[in-house]
Amino acid sequence: MILPTVIPDKGAVLTGLSLWWFEQLADVVPNHVLTAELTGWAAQFQGRGVLCRRLDMVAVECVARGYLTGGGLTDYNATAIVSGVTLPPGLVDGSRLPEPIFTPSTKASVGEHDLPMSYAEVSEQVGADLAAELRDVTLRVYARGVRVAAEAGIILADTKVELGLLDGTLVLGDEVLTPDSSRFWPAQTWNPGRPQPSYDKQYVRDWLTASGWDKVAPGPALPQEVVDKTRAKYVEAYERLTGSSFDTYLRRS
Repeated sequence: MILPTVIPDKGAVLTGLSLWWFEQLADVVPNHVLTAELTGWAAQFQGRGVLCRRLDMVAVECVARGYLTGGGLTDYNATAIVSGVTLPPGLVDGSRLPEPIFTPSTKASVGEHDLPMSYAEVSEQVGADLAAELRDVTLRVYARGVRVAAEAGIILADTKVELGLLDGTLVLGDEVLTPDSSRFWPAQTWNPGRPQPSYDKQYVRDWLTASGWDKVAPGPALPQEVVDKTRAKYVEAYERLTGSSFDTYLRRS
């Protein structure tokens, strides 16, 4: 989703929250971060960038879902199958799944759309051993995210993780468990059967759908009200999850 309107401090939220999550996940999977203390020419990106190891990224979008919504809901309503996983009847938007599932997709080029993949297709593409490791790590990252988010009164509905190889070891890259890669819902307002209030970019998606955008890049400019509310949702996600002030993170950076 490429839009011409900048959301103030979005990069800092995604970077600060990812760095926090990397610490929470340190015993689950190694990550690519070398340092967030940037010097020299890179100092201009302090607070919204990191120096990291170069990974051989796996060409699969690794997604874990514990709740049914978004593209998973669309596929379920059509076939009752999500990425090759057959789900029970009677589920609605926002339903909790019997257990979290691995729902990978293709990693599309810019301007194209990711397409659902079955586990068998992932195995065929990357090999059985790596496919099993991708599924295991993705579900373990999701499980840790669910537990930590629950302590903050937040439901982690689903998340996408980026994984790559470094000297044969699977390593977590890019961002992780942010409002751009995950769906976060307030636990106290969860009510299956309708779209859920969220702390993520679903708010922007909903506005774009209502605007009638034809999904051709670069997309329409966002009204100031949408910009302000989106920033507020991202900041709230950071503060509720980390228990820390976002302004403090900005000052420290």
